[in-house]
Amino acid sequence: MKNTYFIADAHLGSWAIKDTRDKEKHLVRFLDSIKDDAHALYMLGDMFDFWHEYRYTVPRGYTRFLGKLSELTDKGVEVHFLIGNHDLWMHDYLRQECGVTIHMEKLLPITIGSKQFCLAHGDGLDRKDWKYLLLRGMFHNKVCQCLFASIHPRWAMKLGYVWARHSRLKHDGQEGILLPEEKDHTLAFARQYAADNPQTDYFLIGHRHVDQVCDLPNGGLFIVLGDWISKFTYAKFDGNNLTVNHFNR
Repeated sequence: MKNTYFIADAHLGSWAIKDTRDKEKHLVRFLDSIKDDAHALYMLGDMFDFWHEYRYTVPRGYTRFLGKLSELTDKGVEVHFLIGNHDLWMHDYLRQECGVTIHMEKLLPITIGSKQFCLAHGDGLDRKDWKYLLLRGMFHNKVCQCLFASIHPRWAMKLGYVWARHSRLKHDGQEGILLPEEKDHTLAFARQYAADNPQTDYFLIGHRHVDQVCDLPNGGLFIVLGDWISKFTYAKFDGNNLTVNHFNR
């Protein structure tokens, strides 16, 4: 059985991150390294710092990354993209041009071999954070999306990148920090999910920019995938075991 890989949070194109082009090249080297032994690649959101598709227009840039995704799918590798909170306005461009399967749902239960997975970007899992849930609902609202799409790309894309930069700077210093378990709402969500779905072997998320592995009450594992900004982490499932690794080539 070939391997299944999981990555998240590259934030390509971010105005708040230095050397994004070099980080894109590093990500492409990783994708190139797995092309011969990969059965599937799952990207758990926020691969782009901002993404918005018009009917005939898509964001400029990312050509190395998109080209490598196309190469993978041309070789028969399944490539899946779960939308994050930075690239939620994704429609059919990556599907039509690159062969990528897009997943819009918050939680994606899947089976690989004999193991049960639940995949998510990781945002919106804290049911008590009503302010964020309200904002998330607005961004996912079709009417709001149509209104934003009516703005000329020259201004809409700039507004999107400014908003993404503001969001990153606002949370600067909070990302990449391990929380005490009693304050970790995503871990609490995963534990409740595992209790309700005891067949779950692995619950994987991104979003938090920290590499973390915790036990679940049913004997499964909760895994946060880190990022491709400073940690360059990925998970690899070989059909029997799942490991979290760092790519340093």
